[in-house]
Amino acid sequence: MVMRICGCLFDLDGVIIDSESQYSAFWDEIEKIYPTGIADYSMKIKGSNLSTIMQKYYHDENAKSDILNRLEAFEDTMPLGIFTGAEDFLKELQAAAIPCVIVTSSTCAKMERLLKIHPELGNYFAGIINGDMVTRPKPDPECYIKGASLIGANPADCIVFEDSINGLKAGKLSGAYVVALSTTLPAERLKTMEPDMIIPSFAGFHIDMLPPLGQ
Repeated sequence: MVMRICGCLFDLDGVIIDSESQYSAFWDEIEKIYPTGIADYSMKIKGSNLSTIMQKYYHDENAKSDILNRLEAFEDTMPLGIFTGAEDFLKELQAAAIPCVIVTSSTCAKMERLLKIHPELGNYFAGIINGDMVTRPKPDPECYIKGASLIGANPADCIVFEDSINGLKAGKLSGAYVVALSTTLPAERLKTMEPDMIIPSFAGFHIDMLPPLGQ
């Protein structure tokens, strides 16, 4: 008897929304203005929520205020294009009655803008766990544990889709089956995190390529 998947938990940026290159450019520019001296800084912080970034890397209040203002202006106008194949895959999950949750480090404000631009996305998800709803951001598994709980599932019976190192760590620590997408980082680097599966994107990816999990 084939067991069914109890839920799919999706990171947003770099998984559903093609935005990570834009964020890399933004944070590379911030690094020039307010240097931390950290190599590959924009890649280092991927998967971290904004409050963690501010608290960990910036201590001058004027700098924090300027960065937050720049980020707000950036996110108010940045394109939020959906990756090719993502919506088709979500439709397959919906047809199979597999509940889905967005689990993102993004703020509530950004999620509101996303759903205004792409209201159709709201049809595919049972709920959203955003960065404002957790106390311990990725790589802590809290967000994915909450995402699974939102649909009444055990993380071990869910599949996590992630593209960042911190996100992959969070997914693994939650006990979920983790699929890494090489949309942001090369597959060779993703392999070091030992995900259960690596795919280049959702283009050409189908539900029958997933393993049987859950009960």
